[in-house]
Amino acid sequence: MINTYRSASIEDLPQIVKIYNAAIEDGISTADSYKVTADAKVDWFRAHDKENRPILVKEYHGKIIAWLSLQPFYPHLAYQHSARINIYIDRNFRGKKLGQQFLQEVLNEADKYHIKNFLALIFNDNETSLKLFKKLGFKEWGNFPGVADIHGDEKDLLIYGYKVGQ
Repeated sequence: MINTYRSASIEDLPQIVKIYNAAIEDGISTADSYKVTADAKVDWFRAHDKENRPILVKEYHGKIIAWLSLQPFYPHLAYQHSARINIYIDRNFRGKKLGQQFLQEVLNEADKYHIKNFLALIFNDNETSLKLFKKLGFKEWGNFPGVADIHGDEKDLLIYGYKVGQ
């Protein structure tokens, strides 16, 4: 059974990066175009506030199978209760409602992280993520047509938002 999530530790970074690199290969869920290393992501990891904007993981038999990060939406005080949310699932565990469960758990604990608004940045061709976020009540809040160029492929970036309590 997959337990609830926990905060990630720096020792989890290689497994987090492995899942992320698989997403880079897929080409639909991240703007990174080339695989990254755990060493290259250390500063990103340390920039997360473990109390309010953490990186969270789910494990199965001691192996990380999903991770989710909360990041400041914008670095101004006026946006302190808004967070960008990212979720990545190990390829072997996709399609098993793990992402839905994980996202719902974090949405349910929005108060714990002092969040009133969640924002997800999703490419318009990432049908799986769009379906997931819509299912949990996220709405399209913005569209940036052709803003991303991944290996010559222009992509529209959609901003999906969720207002806690509505």
